[in-house]
Amino acid sequence: MERVAIDLGFIQIYWYSIAILLGVILGSCIIFLELKRLKMDYKYFFDMLFYVIIFGFLGARIYYVLFNLDYYLQNPGEIIAVWNGGLAIHGAIIAGALTIILYNVIHKRKFMETIKFLDVSSVGLILGQIIGRWGNFFNGEAHGGPTTALFLEKLHIPDFIIKGMTINGVVYHPTFLYESVLNIIGLVIILIVRRVKSLKVGTCLAIYLMWYSVVRFFIESMRTDSLMLMNLKMAQVISIFLFILGLVILILSIIKGDRYNKEGD
Repeated sequence: MERVAIDLGFIQIYWYSIAILLGVILGSCIIFLELKRLKMDYKYFFDMLFYVIIFGFLGARIYYVLFNLDYYLQNPGEIIAVWNGGLAIHGAIIAGALTIILYNVIHKRKFMETIKFLDVSSVGLILGQIIGRWGNFFNGEAHGGPTTALFLEKLHIPDFIIKGMTINGVVYHPTFLYESVLNIIGLVIILIVRRVKSLKVGTCLAIYLMWYSVVRFFIESMRTDSLMLMNLKMAQVISIFLFILGLVILILSIIKGDRYNKEGD
């Protein structure tokens, strides 16, 4: 699979970078539409979004580097080579959420308003993940273990993906595709739930955390390049934590959560 999309000689633009950028742009657009629909302060949010993107990106890279520290200590010049891959979504989620919380604290916004911003952000985040995962395909990374072309054909997976997942003569499970498709289902569920008139603040955030955690736990069991902490796959550990967090948020939103403003229904 060709990794370079555009080669200008003095600079190369990689498909991985394009996929990440497209995910960020489209994810931001759907957040903007949701904020307008709910009559929320979208101008304030987009001032905040600038910092969320920057620190989310840094968080994704730092998280990945920390769990590959031996390699990067020996190859420090590779730390900035993000076009080769190495952006951990869990690092982005943690850093992005903390940025939203801190930004709202600094600007003295109410707690429930912060939860609303996190709630709406979950829609754009999962869309960004759906698109961004395709960057792994072009880099030939984040795949599962060996399989056969016949097995993938039975799953009606397009031929170009099968060819892209054939690396050094070995066919691998396109786990990026499995995750992307499952997240499309999650996005549809969230978009349907967001239209419920009795929707409580925090519900969509909870659904996102629980859905993606289950998806990632399953996908991570298939992947061959997991970030490890001793004998534990970190993505599975974080997924368990985020699932529990999502469940707690869901329960609290049902019991004590506020409804979105009536004019935003």
